[in-house]
Parts: sequence; structure tokens; C-alpha cells
Amino acid sequence: MQQLTVIVADLVAISVLIFGIYFPRHHRRDLVTAFLGVNIGVLAVSVVLASSTVGVGLGLGLFGVLSIIRLRSDEIAQHEVAYYFAALALGLLAGLGGSITPLTGALMTLIVAALFIGDHPALFRRHRSQTLRLDSAHTDETALRAHLETLLGTRVLSVSIKSVDLVNDTTLADVRYLTPRHPTTPARGGPAAETPARGPAAPSPARGPAIEQIHEVMRIETGR
Repeated sequence: MQQLTVIVADLVAISVLIFGIYFPRHHRRDLVTAFLGVNIGVLAVSVVLASSTVGVGLGLGLFGVLSIIRLRSDEIAQHEVAYYFAALALGLLAGLGGSITPLTGALMTLIVAALFIGDHPALFRRHRSQTLRLDSAHTDETALRAHLETLLGTRVLSVSIKSVDLVNDTTLADVRYLTPRHPTTPARGGPAAETPARGPAAPSPARGPAIEQIHEVMRIETGR
């Protein structure tokens, strides 16, 4: 009965973490499968280790081995690494404990709450980080910062030059900047685009004497 409670608690925690926090924010289906598989796998192995004579050290060693294998097989972003370790930690806490104690429940709740807050879109929402390759060589970070602020149209927080290619005249830089607080967008109802003014209408051709003579001949012909 205690093992069933452990499994249910782990399933609830990992479901909230993945389907309530991660996927609505990042929408990566492949990592949902990976997180669930790792969590359930670690939980199963931890339950078996907890019920045998094998020490807890082997379980922690399994934690490290699984981490190394996964992180070396595919490159994932830093926030996804945090979710990955959270899935591992939830499985270990539930499986190695053998039962859900107040401390175990509090730690599992703390893991989920930490990722909910730390990965919330409202936290540092204007901060951005990009790796830019510029079509000019810059060796002075101060001049590069000024150039990037002009290019991005916002304040640059930090610049780190990764490489400078003087042959091809390029610079690879890691840039951290703030997005504009109020992005400039065309206002509705603003002044309409100017259209080229039309010139004065061409005057209608005057009816000269030749035209009058033609009309007179036509009237005579018609009268016959």
C-alpha cells in the first residue's frame, strides 16, 4: 500500500511539472516523452533498490550515470536541463524513501514550485540572450556594445566576444540585452500615407474654327 502511494504521488508531481508547467510554456513533445520515461524509470529502479539490500549509494550513482548519458547524447537548453534533473529527483525522492513522509512531500512540492517560479514568463521577461554573427570585425567590446545598441535599438547589458575573423571580417558575440518596454508600432488612425499630388487636369481641347466648319458641313449633309 505504501508503494502504491509513492507511485501515485510521483505521478501527480511529474504530471504537474510536465503537463502543467513545461509543455504549456515550451511545447516540445519529444522532451515530454523523455521526462516521463526518465522519471518512471528512475522511480521503478529506486523502488527495487529501496526494497533490497543494495545501498543508497548505488541509487545516487545511477542518478549520475543516467544524467551523463542523457546530456551527452543530445544538446538541450539550460532550462530543459533543469526540468530533466527535476524529473530525476522526483523519481529518486519517491522511490528511495519507500513511503511519502511530510519531508518527502515537502521536497517534491519544493522542486515543482521552484521550476514554476524560476521558469515563469513574467520573471525577467524583458531579458534576452542571443549569439550574433556580425558582418564586421570588432575587437573593442566598448565599440561593439555601441554598435549593437544601435543595431538592436535597445540597451545592451553585456557583450562577450566569442571569436573574431579578420580574414572574412566577421565577429561572433554573445549578447544579453533588454527588449524595448514599449515597442514602436504604427499607430492606428495615424496620418495616412501621403499620395502623390495629382497635377492640374488637362484642359479640354478648345473648339476651334476648323471644328465648327466640320459641324456645319455635317448639318448641311444631313439636311439634304
